[in-house]
Amino acid sequence: MIQTLVATLMWALVASLLISRRKRADRSVTYAAITIAIAMTLNVDAIYTAVDPLLSGTNLATLIADALLMTGLFFLGRGVMRTGEYRPRLVRAVVSIPMLAVSLLAITVTFLFIDRGTTTTQFMSDLGDEPAAAAYSIINFVYGGIVIATMLTLAARQYRNSTGIQRLPAALLTLGSAFGVALCVAVIVMDIAHVTGQLDLMHAVQPTYGALSLLTFLFLCAGFAIQPAVRRAQHYLRDKRTAALAAALEPLWNRATSVRPGLSQADPLATSADDAEGRLHREIVEIRDAMIDPRITFDTSRAEIALLERAESHLLGYDRTAAASPAGTDEDGAT
Repeated sequence: MIQTLVATLMWALVASLLISRRKRADRSVTYAAITIAIAMTLNVDAIYTAVDPLLSGTNLATLIADALLMTGLFFLGRGVMRTGEYRPRLVRAVVSIPMLAVSLLAITVTFLFIDRGTTTTQFMSDLGDEPAAAAYSIINFVYGGIVIATMLTLAARQYRNSTGIQRLPAALLTLGSAFGVALCVAVIVMDIAHVTGQLDLMHAVQPTYGALSLLTFLFLCAGFAIQPAVRRAQHYLRDKRTAALAAALEPLWNRATSVRPGLSQADPLATSADDAEGRLHREIVEIRDAMIDPRITFDTSRAEIALLERAESHLLGYDRTAAASPAGTDEDGAT
């Protein structure tokens, strides 16, 4: 049941990413979601028991699913790494192609030494007492744990460096990564306990597997799915702030262009309301030109200078107060 829920979550994420990220140049997260979704689908009992017999019926589908999961985590780690400027050498090494290649080779070699028997949906429960099977699973989850821990570090840093609604995706990814690391640790503990015969410890940890799996994928999927919505919300709010600042500057701009006509008079389309950022930029430039032109007299008040500087900061992306009072309003909203 847990595998079915996880697979459903992953395919829902794939659909969301294909719709919202189709124009983005970097598609690492989309590739990761598709690869992991296929891996999780193969782990659904009904699908596994249908596919594995077609592959010789010796649980080869387990190796394929785990290799796909490992590859998906690789793309996921690279996608998260590219969202920020924090890319230390250790992080780049963890989500590198050589690290992935070595890990895939390691699980393939250890898998060949497992006495796999016939198709089983309880691969580690049935075979986990074999040293080769334990090594196979541990390699899988050590790699996954390292990549997810790297994602945790990057997501937590992104959360600290973000403000407002920008923190929501980072918070979800941080929680999902934290649950993912806990999941990897739990599985490694179960593997060691099983192969060493400490079955009481294995059974004590086992109930956490399903909950941690579901929480990991739930928060990670939510975090990646909500990022485009947050970006759209930010763009919408920025457009509103830009339009409000342009409207607030218009009286000062009209005064400036009355004493020093600028390009706006020569090209009326340059101030079209369809391009709010272009209009605001033109207003700022022409106001500044009037202020520094020694041939004319153009006086401005402190409030007007403050508004002009706020508009400049907004265009440069530095303004954090424009959201609250883009048009120079006071706390009650009165002009």
